[in-house]
Amino acid sequence: MRLKPGRPDITTYDSRLDVPAAGEGALAVTFMGVSTLLVQDGESAVMTDGFFSRPGLLQVGLGKVAPSVERIDAALDRALGDAGLDGLDAVVPVHTHYDHALDSAVVAERTGALLVGGESTANLGVGGGLDRERIRVVASGDSVECGAFSLTFVASSHCPPDRYPGDIDAPVTPPVKVGAYRCGEAWSILLTHRSGRTALLQGSAGYVPGALAGLDAEVAYLGVGQLGVQPQDYIEAYWEHTVRAVGARRVVLTHWDDFFRPLDQPLRALPYAGDDLDVTMSVFDRLADEDGVALHLPRLWEREDPWAGLGG
Repeated sequence: MRLKPGRPDITTYDSRLDVPAAGEGALAVTFMGVSTLLVQDGESAVMTDGFFSRPGLLQVGLGKVAPSVERIDAALDRALGDAGLDGLDAVVPVHTHYDHALDSAVVAERTGALLVGGESTANLGVGGGLDRERIRVVASGDSVECGAFSLTFVASSHCPPDRYPGDIDAPVTPPVKVGAYRCGEAWSILLTHRSGRTALLQGSAGYVPGALAGLDAEVAYLGVGQLGVQPQDYIEAYWEHTVRAVGARRVVLTHWDDFFRPLDQPLRALPYAGDDLDVTMSVFDRLADEDGVALHLPRLWEREDPWAGLGG
């Protein structure tokens, strides 16, 4: 079978870049590529992943990877500065592949945050030189209080294929081959703010049937990397066991951008060789229409309020 050349034209979906903007000082979410999200209210702040180094394809394929402190600092200065923050309460990798967790320990160290996750995340923290008292190990069902936020962790699964499966069972000190960043524990994260606002943060397009039953979230941030090359019934099941499971009324899609490209260049979709955003959007458009759910793409670096217009 011949591979389809090229990549989806992201400008086709410009009309989807319409998550409501956040007001000054309001609860807000900022998207920073792949599954990196900053959720903050001007005082408390949590970040998923914190992946900013984004090494190029040649380095990933043939060399070793390590955090780029220059790129990390530039991204943190921009994101935290725009939000008026001087640090983070927690950094939470959604799983421990390099395109999520390469920079997590460095981001935690530079922002004074806790690094929160499973044993695989803890081993990345230790290998990255983070003090053990700054690492919080959780299991499925655990909740962690982070300032004004509560994070509940539910065991999930990685979207197939998982190219680097298994746990990280010893400290990893970069530079290393990307295969050292095995998947580890994959999470569905239920975020609750003291205002009562809720969100599902789903970093990978994997799911565990029934895992989210009985849980509620107004908004779902869904990772869709590799989803567009799955069978249609898998795409529909992913929606069923995430969006419908938690009763989300707004869905914002992440992990669709080409993460070999640095953040100082415009985002573009992953190539057809690894994903097909057009397929994902076609199926999700139909499901969102059936369920009366608003479907969006996030804007890079913009403070957005996905709860706006959803009522109390």
